[in-house]
Amino acid sequence: MGYTLNFAAVWRNFDFLLSGLALSLGLAVISILIGAAIGLVVAFALTSRSPFAVVPGRIYVTVIRNLPILVLVLFAFFALPQMGLRLDKMKSFVLVLSLYSGAYLAEVFRAGLLSIPRGLTEAGLAIGLTGMQIRSSIIAPLMLRNVLPSLSSTIISLFKDTSLAAAIAVPELTFAARKINVESFRVIETWMVTSALYVATCFLIAALMRLVERRLALPR
Repeated sequence: MGYTLNFAAVWRNFDFLLSGLALSLGLAVISILIGAAIGLVVAFALTSRSPFAVVPGRIYVTVIRNLPILVLVLFAFFALPQMGLRLDKMKSFVLVLSLYSGAYLAEVFRAGLLSIPRGLTEAGLAIGLTGMQIRSSIIAPLMLRNVLPSLSSTIISLFKDTSLAAAIAVPELTFAARKINVESFRVIETWMVTSALYVATCFLIAALMRLVERRLALPR
């Protein structure tokens, strides 16, 4: 084809790519922390015996998980202001990714809660712990240990989903790559380097989560 690779334009703007990567990681971390809190509350609701807790939780999970995240991003940024809720592009994306991650993490946490033997709850009640104390000091730590492999996959997936913030001009990694591509016309080089950054970051996240798994693993 006669195409010659030339990475000069990419290297000149590499700091822009790194700043986009840093923003992607920041968006992912904030959204995952908020989403984990939402998911834990919803998971406890889904495993409760009260229909007043189960039904709203199930509706939330079903609706969010069956909507494309890009539709949610566009709705939050363009439609919510028409309804009186004005958020800047960063806050609207964090809102969407938090709600989206909360729905997926709710199912991850629900599976973890169902794996906890009921006898532990009964033992906690027997020594005088309240329901809240049992959930916070016994159930939640054991559940988190059980779901770490699934949690790792969800975190990596949500990090990659930050690329959708480019649709509303949030200057994360994909947006930075698109800008360099438009200005330099080095399509192959730009996306090769961007892909390498995504792969390396996901690899590091997976390695970190495996380290956490080993640290929290029960002795055999």
